[in-house]
Formats: sequence, C-alpha cells, structure tokens
Amino acid sequence: MPSFNIPKTQKAAVVEKTGAPLQIRNDWPVKQQKDLAPGECLVKLDCSGACHTDLHAAIGDWPVPPVTPLIGGHEGVGIVVAIGDNTSNSPVKLGDRVGIKWLADSCLNCEHCRKGREQNCPHAKLSGYTVDGTFQEYVVSYVNHVTPIPEGFPSDAAASILCAGVTVYRAIKYSQTNPGDWIVLPGAGGGLGHLSVQYARVRGLRVIAIDTGVEKKNLCLRLGAEKFIDFNESKDLVAEVRNATGGEGAHAAVVTSSAPGGYTQATEYLRPGGTLMCVGLPGDAKLSTSIFFTVFKSLNIFGSYVGNRQDAKEALDIAARGEVKVHFALKPLSDLKNVYDGMHHGTIAGRIVLDMSKK
Repeated sequence: MPSFNIPKTQKAAVVEKTGAPLQIRNDWPVKQQKDLAPGECLVKLDCSGACHTDLHAAIGDWPVPPVTPLIGGHEGVGIVVAIGDNTSNSPVKLGDRVGIKWLADSCLNCEHCRKGREQNCPHAKLSGYTVDGTFQEYVVSYVNHVTPIPEGFPSDAAASILCAGVTVYRAIKYSQTNPGDWIVLPGAGGGLGHLSVQYARVRGLRVIAIDTGVEKKNLCLRLGAEKFIDFNESKDLVAEVRNATGGEGAHAAVVTSSAPGGYTQATEYLRPGGTLMCVGLPGDAKLSTSIFFTVFKSLNIFGSYVGNRQDAKEALDIAARGEVKVHFALKPLSDLKNVYDGMHHGTIAGRIVLDMSKK
C-alpha cells in the first residue's frame, strides 16, 4: 500500500468573508490523516475547474450564503493520499485518482438519496460552499462520493466534467427528447454550454446554439450546432428559433445562461409539449412566463440541479471515450481573480482549469 508525505500547510484561495477580496494564502492548514473522520479522505489535487458557481459563492449573491472563510471550487481531480481510520467498505483506496464534485457528501439513506436525488439530500454537503472546496492543494472529501476517473483520461480534461459536464448531461438526459428532436441551448458558448452542445449531439439531437460573439459562434458550430443565434444581433430571437425548426418551435431548451431573459424566451419558442430544463442560476431573479400559454401549449418546466453519482459516472465515461471534449485553458491558482473577472464580463469561451503545479 502506498504511503504519502502530507505537509502541514498549503496554498489556498480564500475569501475571508462574503464579498471580501480573494486572497492566495500559502499558510493554509492541511488536515492530517489522524484528524480525518470515518468516511473522510484527503485528496492531493492535480487541478480544479473554475465554475461560475464559484463566483456566485465568492460574492455571495445567492439566497443562501456560503460558509466563511470560504475556499471555493468543486471540480477537482487528484490522488487519494489518506483515508480516515475506521472507514468501512471504502470504494476507493490510497493512490486512486478521483474527482470531487459540487455534491461532496449525502446521507445515502433519506428518500431523496434512495430515489437517486442525492443532490436534494437535506444533509448534503457542497464543495466550495458549505465545506471547503478544491481551490487548494489538498482537500478533505468523502469516500462514498468521490468519483473514480477512467484510466487514461487526463486530469485536466476530466475536471470540468465533474460539474459542468454532469450538470448539462443530466439536464439533457431528462429533457424528454428523442433522437432527431430540436434542442435550444442558451449560453451555448460558455463553460456549461459548449459541453451541452456535445452531449446533445451524442444523444442525436439537433442543436440551436444561442450566445454572442464570433469566438463563441465558431466554437458552437465547430462542435456540431446546426444554427447559431447571436442574441445581441438578433431582431427577433423567438422567431429565428421557430423558423429554424420548421415553424413549430423546439422540442426542448436547456438554459445554462444565468440571464433571466433566457428562461422567458424559452417558453415562447418551445413547441407544444416542449420541455424547459432550468439549469443556470441567476441569483434572485424570478421565472416570468405566461401561465395561459404554458398550460395551452402543455409545456413541461423542470429544475435540473447538478447530478447524482451515476450521472457523474456516465458523463465521465462518455468524455473519456472522446465523444465530448472540454475546451479549456490552463491557469495557475494565483490567476483565479482574473478568471472571476472574465466570468463576470462573459469573455471566457469554454472553461478554465487551474493547474495546482503552476506558479
């Protein structure tokens, strides 16, 4: 069995209190093996994806505030270097390469967990929100919820699948669509969106991508979208969607954009019986739509919140086979503030992955 030298301190990106400036600390403590509780494990991280959710957590603009001091991040990949004493039937062992997701832990025994909605467990722990996340070199996680990374799948390529990938994969999986159906993806050029284009194509769906800018347009079309609509240039976005789909409208929409207008428009361009999957989280905005036409068109509206352990395995397996690829840029952890600025201004195409070995 391998053994690992675990340092006392590490580098970590810390927000001391909600809305405070991000600090890169080199003296943050590392939890030692003797201090791990049963069921906990310590993971030495190779890398971590950076998600728009992390920005929401840092500035505290969601209805439920995060814990502080806050170490964000929830798309980590690394090696298990310690497991708590008295952990029984651990599905992972020392030296295993695993991923850490938004859902860090759940009870696995409540009604929600038994029905495969672990993310709705009332005892859920959330990486980078209610427990320390992956913007650090070592992170405490939980043996029953870390996800094994398929052999041969690079860690930096796998990182963003653990949140962005599994989130859009689950939303598309439950969108009540069939091969050949039209699906609209607002925010298609972003971190979640560009993965949703690919997962939709894997399922045989016809994709209409909505976003803005030449770079995002080229990315979406290269990934297989049949039509790209620039929301800043379109004079009538709803009419463009309907025209592209033969006049009836799309069968489904998966809204990954955090702009509330994306939801309102979706209920207008969906065809009768269409399904709206709500994924992007625009803070305290409300879903505003016509109740009359929602009923008249027999629309389905679902909230889709990340995914469970099986969704994560399926999403990773598809990506590991090369059917879905994350378009990402590698940055050091010290560049996280600039990454947040790019997210805030909507200038990032694809994803950013933080390499813990970069200075």
